[in-house]
This record gives sequence, structure tokens and C-alpha cells, in this order.
Amino acid sequence: MEGLLRRDRSERERLEHELLAPQATKADQSVGRLEPEEPDEFRTEFERDRDRIVHTKAFRRLKHKTQVFLHPDGDHFVTRMTHTIQVNQVGRAMASGLGLNEDLTEAICLAHDVGHSAFGHTGEDALSPLIEGEWLHSVHGVRTLSILEPQNLTPEVLDGIRAHSWKIDPPPSTPEGWLCRYADRIAYLTHDVADALRGNVLEYHDLPVRTLTTFGATAREWIGTMVNSVIETSYETGQVQMDPYHLEVMDELRDFMFERVYLRPEAESQKNRAIQIIQDLVGYFVANTAEVPDSATVPDADPLTRAIDYVAGMTDRFAMTAHRRLIHPTLLD
Repeated sequence: MEGLLRRDRSERERLEHELLAPQATKADQSVGRLEPEEPDEFRTEFERDRDRIVHTKAFRRLKHKTQVFLHPDGDHFVTRMTHTIQVNQVGRAMASGLGLNEDLTEAICLAHDVGHSAFGHTGEDALSPLIEGEWLHSVHGVRTLSILEPQNLTPEVLDGIRAHSWKIDPPPSTPEGWLCRYADRIAYLTHDVADALRGNVLEYHDLPVRTLTTFGATAREWIGTMVNSVIETSYETGQVQMDPYHLEVMDELRDFMFERVYLRPEAESQKNRAIQIIQDLVGYFVANTAEVPDSATVPDADPLTRAIDYVAGMTDRFAMTAHRRLIHPTLLD
């Protein structure tokens, strides 16, 4: 049709080699899926991954999972879903500015938190004592999309999910995975501050002075400054990173948020309640393993793994409803 183009997969792969940076991860150079598939007529491999992720049940559940505040009053507090959308936007902006693969960046960013249990990072605190080692939402994200709701994703996307958290070693194997690391931190620090101000946990004058003098006065300015810092510094150094001074100020803001918001004494009772709910539910389903839906786990899993798979996939409200029904049914009378 006049005025339109028909770009099939081969043409789009060719354009990646022509237009993207030398370091960019090219779709036709992917290591390949665990289960080989026929190529799509129009979409590249990373585009297919992105599309599969947004159609999963695990992705849909993000809308009812906590970011920071449990059951906040008001419609404008960030959920795990809105956080994911913001991470995706920040990641794509940086990928575009650096000539990296936007489709791979988007797939990683959209999937990076699908492994979170109910109640955000508190869920990790609840589940870690129940297993050997540490229960990590990044690891469970890979398990979710590989085993529990298998999507046969490319190794590059799975690696980005595995290593999006800064405490994970080894780090991401692609520059696009590194972009997700930065995008995640830029997004959550910015919107968590906004939520803390909205929830009267912080006052504007409480914020570190260097944050305001370095990043700007508004959330929009903060995101723009940090995104530009990653783009400019990465271009100068040849690897994805942020200007050292901006990184120092960002880390200072993160320390401030842990002290004043994430670990504040007022949130301790709420956190302990969430931990109790998750651990009670795991204990219940270990003892009543037949009540775990087969769709929530794998058939040959042991009772503890079955229980954790099921509980980790719950949204906040589903977990609280199940807890009232199974653990404290008298409260329903």
C-alpha cells in the first residue's frame, strides 16, 4: 500500500546491524532458545520474547503486588506493575540514546520483577528462612518464565532477569541487561520518594540537599538528569555506567530512603504481619499439598517447593484473603 513499508524479520535484523551500536546485542546473534522454534515472519527473537512476557499471567499479577506501601490509601501510589512500566520507559530511553537494542532492553525490563512474591521485598525476607540459602525474586523470575509458566525465552532475556538486581553476581552479560539495572534504580528511587511525600512519610525539606542540587527539583528532572548521565558517561567510556558523582549522589539518596522510608520503625509491624502471612500460608500448603493447584508448580516438586511456588505467585490481596480463609476462618464470621 502506498505510504507504508513492509519490513519482515530479515529486513529488521539487517537494520539492527546497520543502525545499532557495535556493542548492541543483535537479535540474529542470539545464543538461541532451549527449544528451537521456527523464526517469526515479521518479529525478531527479542520482539517475540517481549510479546510473550506481557501476555503471561505472572505479568498480569504485577498490578496487585506491592511496590513499597501495603494497601495505601489513594489511587496514585505505585504498584509493581506501574513500576515495571516506568522501568521499561527509562530503559528504552537509554537504549535509544546509546544505540543499544531497544527490544531486548524492553523484554528484560518488562520481565525483571515477575518473580516477586506478595508484599514486595518483604516476601524475600519471609521465604529465605524456609530454604537453604537466600530466596531471590530474580531467580524465581527465571523459574517462573522457564518452568512454571514456560515461555522458551532467549538466554539473553533470561540472563537480564537473573542479574537485574545489583547484588547478583555475575552481572548481566549484555549491555541491555546493564541498562535494566540502572533503569530499575532510577525508577524506584524517583517514584518511591514521590509516594513517601504523598503518604506523608517524608516532607520535601527532608530530602538530601545534594539530591535536589544535583538532580533537580522535580521527579521529571531527576529522571532526565540520571538518564542523561548514563547515556553521556556510557558513550564516553564505552560501557554502560553512570557518572561517578551522580552515582554517589544516587547511592546517598538510596541510603536515605532505606533509613527514612523502607526500614522506618512505623513500617515494622506491617512488615512483620506480611512475613507472618506468607510463612503461615507456606506452612499450610506444605501440610496440605493437594490443595496446591498443579498450574502453580510442577508435578514432581517436593511439598515445600510446591507451597513456595504457589505462595510466591500470589498477589497481596489474594494472599491476605487466603490467610483469612485458611488460617483464621473465624474472622470471616
